[in-house]
Order: sequence, then C-alpha cells, then structure tokens
Amino acid sequence: MAMPALAFNITHIRDHDEIIDSGYLKVAVYEDYPPYSFMHDGQPRGVDVELAKVLAAELDLELRLQWMKPDETFDGDLRNHLWKGHYLRPGQIADVMLRAPNDKAYSTMRDDLGLPAHELVHMFGPYQQERWQAAYNPKKIDAVPSIAIFQYHPVGVEEDSIPSFYLASVMNGQLSKMTRHYRNLALAFEAMKTGEVHAVMGTQAEIDWLLARNAEAGMQLTENAYPNMGKQVWDLGMAVHDSNRQLAYALGDITEAMVLDGRMAALYAEYGLRYMLPSYYADI
Repeated sequence: MAMPALAFNITHIRDHDEIIDSGYLKVAVYEDYPPYSFMHDGQPRGVDVELAKVLAAELDLELRLQWMKPDETFDGDLRNHLWKGHYLRPGQIADVMLRAPNDKAYSTMRDDLGLPAHELVHMFGPYQQERWQAAYNPKKIDAVPSIAIFQYHPVGVEEDSIPSFYLASVMNGQLSKMTRHYRNLALAFEAMKTGEVHAVMGTQAEIDWLLARNAEAGMQLTENAYPNMGKQVWDLGMAVHDSNRQLAYALGDITEAMVLDGRMAALYAEYGLRYMLPSYYADI
C-alpha cells in the first residue's frame, strides 16, 4: 500500500534580486501600535509606515505591509516574520522588519546550548532612539521630582508592559497599589483626563503622540529618572534574514541618508513626536 505524500512548509526567503524583479517590498510593522503603525480611516499611518513608504520608493518598488501581532517575546516576532513564518499563515515572510532592537548584546546573545540565538537574523540600520517617559495631570500633581510621588497618586500603564512590571516592583513594591492597568496607553491617558489616574507611563513616542492629540487637556511631561529600571534608553532599527545582507546594505544606506539630512526628524515631527538620534550617530 502506497504511503501518502507528506506536505512540508518550505519557507522561501526572497533575495535582493528577486525582490527588485518582483516590483514590491514587503515590510513587517506592528498592527494597532500608534504612533508607529496603525490604521486610520482605512489607511495605514504612523512613523514606521512613513519610513516603509520611503524605503520602498527609494528602491522604486511598491510597498506591501505585513501587519504583525506581537508574540510573547521579540524572538517570536523574528521567527514568525523573518525566517520561519507563523503556523496560522505558513510561508508568509517579510523582506524586512521595522522596530527591531539595535543592540549588540541582543544580536550576539547565545542560547542555553551556547549557540548563536539569532544566527538566522541580521539586525542593522538604527533609525530612532526611544526611552521611557511619563506624563501627569498638573491639576492633580504639582510636580514629579521623582517616582516616589507615585506612592500617593494613581498611575496608568499598559497591561503586561515594562512600566507595569517596573512600578509593581520598584521601591520594594510600594508603588504597586497605586498602579492601574489598561489594555493600551490611550485608555490610560483617557483615564488621566477623567481623573481616574493622575499620571501615565509609556514610551516617549507614545506619550508625545497622546499629548499632541490631547493638547487641550493641558497634561505635562515629567523629567524624572527611573531608578533600577535597567535599560531606559535604546536604539531601534531594522532586521532581515541573515542571507539577505545585500538588501540590508541598500536599506541601511537609505535610512542613514534620512537620519543625516533631517528627513527622519521631519517625519517624526509630522506626528508631533520628538526625535532622538540613535547612539550610532552620537559623534557625527
């Protein structure tokens, strides 16, 4: 009796020449993640979407977005969108992923067996620096000289986020009882407007975006530090499959030109965001 043929999912990685010949560039961005990438009135918007448009246009290609739902870890996002594909949509691999950490320690880390953890991925092209930021309601708090004041004022954060875990553990857990969790930072900001919380904490870009969209509310930025938080400032760049270095070189050149000639900062300003130069360019 003949055995049935087994079906295997062969993931195909498009190389630079194939991408150019195809006429389109597939860029992976996170869905529902303003101000980076989101849908508004049926159109993709956000600073990462705008960057993706420039990358495709500079290569004389059509842009095709691949929307990402975040996995439990960023390692999962790399696996699902750059080298293996998600089991729910096998074979759907992006040519490049945006918002990848540009961090040597992360890109060269080793797994439990001592082998390279990210040997199938090449991370490159830093285009933005990000940091943690808080905003507060001046009608409820006079000033925020340090996080210690949050012992007495409720703070809104996105659930399962780094600020959520940080506020729950810092100062021996003294801030945990005043930490309020929301599905996203926009809902936390709305709670601050109604007085349910007196401050919110997230990334600088998210806070800037919400302040710009709610300027009439009169919320203020804090300038305090976050003791014992670990990495408070980090660079973000792009990632491709490790076999696709030629594409990385081309995209890296485009991004570097945008950073150096001011187009990247202007792109962020269009969304009401402060632009921070990646550390790679600190001495330029």
